Amino acid sequence: MFLDLFYGLREEGVPVSLQEWRAFLEALEEGLHGCSLLRFYHLGRACLVKSETYFDAYDKVFARVFKGVEGSIADDVTEQLLEWLKDPKNLPELSPEEWEKLERLTNDELMRRFLETLEKQDERHDGGDRWVGTGGRSPFGHGGRHPTGIRVGGPGRSRSAMKVAEQRLFADYRTDQVLDTRQVRVALRRLRQLTRTGAQTELDLDETIDETCRNAGEIEMVFRAPRRNDVRLLLLMDVGGTMDPYVDGVSQLLTALHEERGLRDFKFYYFHNCVYDHVYSRARMSREDAVPTGDILRRLDSRWKVALVGDAAMHPAELADAYGGIDPRVTTPTPGIEWLSRIAGHFDRSVWINPEDVARWDDYRTVKTIRKVFPMYHLSVDGLSQAVTALVGART
Repeated sequence: MFLDLFYGLREEGVPVSLQEWRAFLEALEEGLHGCSLLRFYHLGRACLVKSETYFDAYDKVFARVFKGVEGSIADDVTEQLLEWLKDPKNLPELSPEEWEKLERLTNDELMRRFLETLEKQDERHDGGDRWVGTGGRSPFGHGGRHPTGIRVGGPGRSRSAMKVAEQRLFADYRTDQVLDTRQVRVALRRLRQLTRTGAQTELDLDETIDETCRNAGEIEMVFRAPRRNDVRLLLLMDVGGTMDPYVDGVSQLLTALHEERGLRDFKFYYFHNCVYDHVYSRARMSREDAVPTGDILRRLDSRWKVALVGDAAMHPAELADAYGGIDPRVTTPTPGIEWLSRIAGHFDRSVWINPEDVARWDDYRTVKTIRKVFPMYHLSVDGLSQAVTALVGART
């Protein structure tokens, strides 16, 4: 089984050497993995993966070899329940009249009822309005519709879940992505704002000639500060869930920005759906990766340019409500829209880049709300050019 892990990583392009593999086996002999599969997972990743850009490939191979690190659903959801949620029946959609009659629940009431329902449920349910099941009007399960529901198992379809009962194991966007089009690079090269700063070390030939002429031919050397890009860019990226179809596009953007050497400074962080009290240095969004959003606003002055990347499609409560984040284990009293407004107010120039088809933007109320805070542009060559112009101004 261990050899399956080694060869699987090599096949996925993870550069695992024999020296690293030997160090991993020695760590196992020392019992550093303990009795936990999760600790074994982290030990293997620490020994065998050189860069975070390979974390996604490592996760895929580990899941294939060891059948996952741990359940993708919160511990309260049993394997039996997940089995019941497989293969949902093709139930009819709710009519607009039925939708309007459904009860709207608060965050606290939703979670309380969910935990109570888990304790009582003893069989599979499809349809209906009470149990954890598929389809129907129940606020728990997947494949159905409810204005304040919690999705359990299954994929998100209508993007209407108020909470999701699962462990958010997202993959970092790659920084080694080979871009498909040169036009994306060209669009980002416009992200330059040249100013003369620093010590006067560059010879100003024109002024030297003028001063020499004014000095009756006696050479007078004139120096000036070199022109450098003064743009500092903060990139905040939505990751996971409905952003999964756009991984390649966002990875291309991140790769291009990493290769844009002219930027004076560049920082990037992750969030899911909306920015709250913390953003994250890695997509797994663990406590170790958390960076207080307020600290970023204190450290970075208003001259920084800000670009947020995301589809902006979420349950309205995630924007407007206190404790509205989709992950019930990560709560904050400050609504998401308040944090977005603080970001827009703190920095002189900021934009939102949306990978979703422009024709669908009006389908989501949250997109309309966010467009009132940030100018929004499409994640395309033309859209990036427009976003860059909004950040640094038109080229002259």
